[in-house]
Amino acid sequence: MRAAVMQGLHKPLTIETLSDPTPGEGQLVVKVGRCGICGSDLHMTENAGYGMKAGDVLGHEFAGEVVALGKGVEGVRTGDLVSVIPLASCGQCASCQAGDLAWCDKFGLQGGGYAEYALTRPNQCVILPKSVSLSDGAIVEPLAVALHGVSMSGIKPGDKVIVLGAGPIGLAVAFWARRAGAGKVVVQDIAPHQRDRALEMGATDFVIDREDPVGASTRALGGLADIVFECVGIPGLIAQAVQQLRGRGTIVLLGLCNVPDTFNSFAMLSKEIRLITSAFFTSGEYEAALDALDRGAAEPRALVTSTVSLADTPATFEALKYRTHQCKVLIAPGD
Repeated sequence: MRAAVMQGLHKPLTIETLSDPTPGEGQLVVKVGRCGICGSDLHMTENAGYGMKAGDVLGHEFAGEVVALGKGVEGVRTGDLVSVIPLASCGQCASCQAGDLAWCDKFGLQGGGYAEYALTRPNQCVILPKSVSLSDGAIVEPLAVALHGVSMSGIKPGDKVIVLGAGPIGLAVAFWARRAGAGKVVVQDIAPHQRDRALEMGATDFVIDREDPVGASTRALGGLADIVFECVGIPGLIAQAVQQLRGRGTIVLLGLCNVPDTFNSFAMLSKEIRLITSAFFTSGEYEAALDALDRGAAEPRALVTSTVSLADTPATFEALKYRTHQCKVLIAPGD
C-alpha cells in the first residue's frame, strides 16, 4: 500500500510503498476513504514530546470501509463503512466499558490514516449511517473533541462565551456552544480568514483586535464572558482569558501549548476562576457527534475546505504549518 510516512522531526513526509496490513486476532483492516490533517499531527513532526519517530504513519481522523477481519472480531462485517475512534484501548476494563477509552491502562493514540489501509479494533469502529459520508466520518473526531470541552465547561442557556482561535476545534466549539443554548458566542482570532465560516458554524460575532483583544471581546459580548474556550495553545492566552472573564467564570483549555506559559495566579484567584483542561472525549460523545451529522446538522461540514490526494499530502502538510486560508483538509488516499 501507499502511505505518507514520517521521516523524523522537522522533516517533510514522503510517499512510500509499505506492506499491506494483515489483521491479527481481534483486529480488522479499514480501507481509508478520508482522513483529516489535524493540528496535533503538525505538532507531532516538530516536537519530540509526542514520541513519534521516522517510519510512523500519522492520521487519527479517518473513516473508511472494513475490508478484512481477524479472528474473534465481532460487531462489524466486511463492507461496513465506519468512522474510527482513534483511542486504542483494551475494550474490556472498567474505563473502556464506561466509554472512557483514554483512561484505559493500555491507551494509545490510533494513527495510520495517512495510508490506503489501516489496522484498528472493532471497539473503535462506529458504523456510519447511510446519510453520513466518508468525509463526514473523518470530521467526527474533532467534533467530539470540541463537544467534550463544551460538556466539561458546565455551559448554561444564555451564557456569554468567547472562543479564542478560529481553527477547526474553535469553530466546532462555537457550534456546540450555540446548540447548548449559549446566548452569545464570540470567536476571536488574529486574522479574518475564517470569519464567514465562524458565523456559519454558530458564532454571533467574530472579533479581531491585536491592540485591545479584551476590550474588543467585551464590547462584542456586552460584558465579560461566563466561559472562555482557549483553542490555540500559545503563551499569553490564559492570562488574556482571565481578563476576559467575569468573577467565578470558567476557562477551558483545548489548545495544545508545547512550551511553558506564565500567568498571574492572583488575578485568577481573586476572581475565583475555574480552570479546566480538556483532552480526548468519551465514546458516547463521539457517537453524539456522529448523530448530529446523521440528524442533518450541516454546519460542521463547513469545516472542510479542501480534499487532497495522498500524493499531494506531503506538500499540503508542510503548507499547513503556516497560517493559510484552509480550515480542515482531508486526504483521499484512494484518489
